[in-house]
This record gives sequence, structure tokens and C-alpha cells, in this order.
Amino acid sequence: MKNFDIEDPITKLNQVSTKRGEALIANKIFTLKDLLYYFPRKHLDRSNITKIKDIQAGNKYNIVGRVETCGERKTRYKKLYQVIVSDGTGLLTLTWFNSSTHIKKLVKKDDQIAIHGKVDWYNGFSINHPEFDILDHQSNPMNTGSIIPIYPLSIDFKKVGIEQRLIRKLMIQIIDGVTDFDDIFSDNFLVSNALINIKDALSQLHFPSSSDNLSSAIYRLKFDEHFIQQMFLGLIKSKIKYTKSTIFKDIGPYFQKIRDDLSFELTNAQKKVIAEIHSDLKKSSPMNRLLQGDVGSGKTIVAILSSALAAGNNYQVAVMAPTEILASQHFNAFKKELSKARVTCCLLVGKMNKKDRDKIITNIKNGKITVVIGTHALIQKDVEFEKLRLVIIDEQHRFGVDQRNKLTNKGKNPHLLCMTATPIPRTLSITYMGDMDLSIIDELPKNRIPVTTKIIDSNRLGKVYSFMNNQIDDGLQCMIVYPLVEESEKSDLAAAVEMYNHLKKNTFSAHSVGLIHGKMNPEEKKTIMNRFKQNEIQIIISTTVIEVGIDVPNATVMLIEHAERFGLTQLHQLRGRVGRGKEKSYCILVNRGSSERSLSRLEIMEKMNDGFKIADEDLLLRGPGDYIGFQQSGFVKYKIANVLTDGPIIRKARAIAFKMIHKDPHLESHIGIKNLIFKKFRKNLDLINLN
Repeated sequence: MKNFDIEDPITKLNQVSTKRGEALIANKIFTLKDLLYYFPRKHLDRSNITKIKDIQAGNKYNIVGRVETCGERKTRYKKLYQVIVSDGTGLLTLTWFNSSTHIKKLVKKDDQIAIHGKVDWYNGFSINHPEFDILDHQSNPMNTGSIIPIYPLSIDFKKVGIEQRLIRKLMIQIIDGVTDFDDIFSDNFLVSNALINIKDALSQLHFPSSSDNLSSAIYRLKFDEHFIQQMFLGLIKSKIKYTKSTIFKDIGPYFQKIRDDLSFELTNAQKKVIAEIHSDLKKSSPMNRLLQGDVGSGKTIVAILSSALAAGNNYQVAVMAPTEILASQHFNAFKKELSKARVTCCLLVGKMNKKDRDKIITNIKNGKITVVIGTHALIQKDVEFEKLRLVIIDEQHRFGVDQRNKLTNKGKNPHLLCMTATPIPRTLSITYMGDMDLSIIDELPKNRIPVTTKIIDSNRLGKVYSFMNNQIDDGLQCMIVYPLVEESEKSDLAAAVEMYNHLKKNTFSAHSVGLIHGKMNPEEKKTIMNRFKQNEIQIIISTTVIEVGIDVPNATVMLIEHAERFGLTQLHQLRGRVGRGKEKSYCILVNRGSSERSLSRLEIMEKMNDGFKIADEDLLLRGPGDYIGFQQSGFVKYKIANVLTDGPIIRKARAIAFKMIHKDPHLESHIGIKNLIFKKFRKNLDLINLN
């Protein structure tokens, strides 16, 4: 048996030809270590496999059998592709509709195949569109009694003969031939934290000797991924702690005046959050706080009062929002309150008159403007501040790490307050934003009337349109939203425009109808929104450009078309555009989906108004990958870890990581961990303080 170094190129292995090497490299498998960390997507266990003679219609099963015959079959209405499988105890028919070309390439006679799906009865047992994996003939767990790993196989792999059996052979070569697996943890650490060593973990993952050993392997590998992530977040937090920032010594003359002149009473939750922020601003290290608050909970006034604290200490504030609509909305709110204390405030967005823009930039640079609200325009090179000491970022998940840094770098280690109207489940917040302190506004203003939400089929739209006409006759306003999905942007936009023309001409001909979408220039959007706010337009038809930043208390109906195509969190954001005034408001979800799953998903919106509970449900349904743009955080990529299910592991990893950093801030006694952080986070090393 050859001796290998774990960092040896993949071509050192037997049976890795030039072409196979190219296919592996194309899938980012360059070294032996990369292949070892090419994890199975699932395992087949004998205890989970049912014989065909024991199956019953209506239940889901795992079945392993041999392909007896396969081929296309035409019916009166459609073309089918069918595969008949036997396991020696009975026959099972697998059916695919309109997928013959794809399946024909994958499944051949005499293939050993593992199947998962719901069994039906139609002239015999059958499964429509099953999940399946092709096995090699030596890997039938019914014969071997073993647990078989199933690896993801790309088209590149199949073209050059990289199949399940070959991957397992390559794994054996590595595990038997590598002399040093270089565990980042000491033996004492492993024992005290009930973890197996890395060689055993990788060996048991690829070749499990028992279900318990497989579980131990998965736990160790998940722990590693979460631990390194938490170490990085802890190092960011540590750097912030030891960074010197400006102390806001006084409340100053503006905070008290603005607070006392408010036309409403702050909620207890708002008062608590303001106290937390004020406490941070009095420290010598920069604030790094995330403010979560449900739609309409009053985050903006917290931001305004925080800005007043900065202004009262004679410092500047920058407020960045992701869209011009939201930036303009904030500017109006900030200006209204700050003008009471004569604090200067301006709006800086992309497309502005050059003369106006130059004047604003000059006054920001010389300190005549105290509070600047804007979009990405704030991070342009020619925007300079005299004494920027507080940065506020709204809907912060829409900005990448680089954009956030570009803004904070315009000041001298300024305090940072990030805000989001999207309540974030705890496992996500400590995984993606664990370097930040968390404040939550978990209380709505007392005068807020809950929005009534109803799901309807498209055949009930006529009644809804009549109801909307009645609302408008009573002096109120309505919104209609169409989804805009990136892959089909043009067709969706065309649908919104087409419906605008139809509804304007027919259904709502007696009223003024407006259209707004992302392709419009900023001036067009601004004009439409101003006319809507002034009730010159009674119905606005929009794509999701109005998801955030629209505050029209007179709007009482939000109609969402193709609601099944939105995430629950996004639906909750849209619903938050109504219910802001004194009148009862309604959110109508038009379900054009055909599945039970889409209906049951939307029913959550009917039952729940609490954004935090909806966020938990949304995370369970969609997974973290799709959760409102968190990929922009720039450094969270897991191979085996899962933030949905790994809550206890995440919390354990975080506690251990933070304790380690507290004792050894520069990881001088943990060189293996330090080197791994350098490698994994090389693009973000400016966020931490490691030499």
C-alpha cells in the first residue's frame, strides 16, 4: 500500500487517469483531502430497506432491486417511461411522465437500483417519479448487510466512468494510505468534548461499521464546520472589543427634545432597545448591534433617536438603505423628527442633479450636514465625512460584507447599528451574525390593528375586485403585487404590465391606477409613489419593488398574485405594507398553485401574524440557502452541517470557540485551528486580528 500525504494531488491515486483527473478537478477536487471531504449525500442501510412483498399502497419506502426491463410507452394522452424492478420477492413499476430522454440515459437493464417514494396500486405496485440511485452490483445492502454511502455524481463523472464503486475504491486508498490526518484538536480536547478523532470520523462516514459509528462521524464533522464558523465570528467580535472608538459622553440637547415631541408613546420594547444602544455608545469599543423588529414595530424611530444621540455629541451619522424608495422613506421620517431640533439632514442617492450632488458632498465633507440617508451612493469614493461616528444599515442582509466595510471605513471606527424587518431564527442569527449583539423589538404599537389574511382561488377574484372598488369608494387605497422571479423576469414583468392595462381599462376604470416596477428609472418610481401617497392614484400595481419602504396609512388592501411563489417571510413583508393606519386592513393571497404543499404553506399566513414564528416556519420550509439573501454574508458554505437541525451543535461549538478565544485571543496555542481559519476565510481576514 502506498503512503500518501493528504495534500497530494488527486492524480496520485490508482485508477485516476488524466480524463478522470480532469473531471475531478472540474468539480473542485484537487487533492486527496478534497476527495475525502466529498461527502456522501446519503447512506443506504439494510434496516431501512423493505422487500417488495411487504409493501402497501399509500406508504413511502426504501427499496433495492434489479432492473428487469425498461422502455417508453405511449398512452392516449401522454408518453411514459417505465422501469420494472424485481428484488426476488415481487415486481415494482417505476413511471416517469415526459422524462424519457433523461431517464433513458440513466437507467439500463440489469442495473442495481435503490428507490425511494410513495407506493400506489395500478395493475400492480407502482411509484411515480421516484427518487433513485444506481448502485454497482457489489453494493446491494440486502446482500452485504452493510451501510452503503451514496455519492453525488455529476455528468462529468459518468462520462469518464467515475461511479459509486470507483469512488469507494479511491476512498479506501486514501484512508489506508495517508499517514497523517492532522487533526486540529488535541486528544485531551476530543475526550473532554466527546468527539472522535478526524481519521475515524472520515473513515466511518465513508465506510460505516454501524449506525452509531456513522452518527458519531457525522456529529464530529458537523461540529468542525460550525466550530470554525463560530471561531471566525468570535475573532471578529474580539477585534471589535479591542478596537478603540468614540465615546458618546452625553445624551446631548437633541435626543430629549425629539423624544418629548413625539406624537406617540414609545413601547416598552423600543425603550429597552434604545437603552441597549445608548449603553453601547458610551463604551470605548465600537457598537456592533443588530436590531430585529417585525414589520411596523417602530425600528425607524429607534434609528432616529440613536442619530440624535450622535448629533448631540457633535458627530455625523450615515444611514444606508438598499433601495431609493426605502431611502426616501427614511429621509422623510428622519427630516420630520430631526428638524424639530434643527439637526441638518440630507438624502444622497444614485441619480441626482450634479450641482445638487456636489453641494451635498461638499457639506458632508465639511461637517455642515450631520445625518446623511442614502443608498449604495454613500459608499462611492468621492463621499467623505468630517467625523462619521455612527453608521446605520437597514435591511442589512441585502448588503455584502464589502459594502458594509466600505461605509464604516469612511469613519474612524464608527459605531454600527444594523436593522432588519425580517425576524431571524436563533440558529441563523448565531450562525450568520454571531459577531453582533442582538436587540429585538418584540412588541407592536398599541394602536396597530392586525391585518386579516385570506387565501383565495383565482375564480374568486371578481368578488375581491368588487370589495377593492368599495374600499376606494370609501376613500381608501389598494395595492396589487406580482412576483418577479429572476429566471423569468421578462415574462413576469410582461404579466404585470398586461394586468395593469387590463385592470385599468376594465375592472378599475372608474379609478386612477398606477404601475411601478424595478425597470423604471428612479424619477418615474418617485413620481408614482408620491402620487400614491397623495391619493391621486388609488390602486398601485407593482412587482416586489414595494416589499419594503412603502408607508401609506390610507392603503387597506394588499392583493398578492401567485402567492405560492413567494417565501413566507417575503409575504409577511408585503403584508406589512398595509395596516399602518386607523382602518381595518386586508391581505389577499391568490393561490394559483396546484399542490397541497403550496396551500398548506399559505395557510400559515392565514393563522399567523407574528413575524418571528413565520420566520421559523419559512426556514423549515425553504432552508437556509434560500433564506432572504444570507449567501451575501460571503463565507458560510457547509458540506455536511445544517443550521436547520444542528441547533445544539451550533450552541456547543459557539461556547467552546468563544471560551478558547477569551483564553488565547491570537490562537498562539492552537496553530492548526489558526491555519485553517487563514485558509477558509482568506478573503475576509481584514475582519479579524490574527498574525
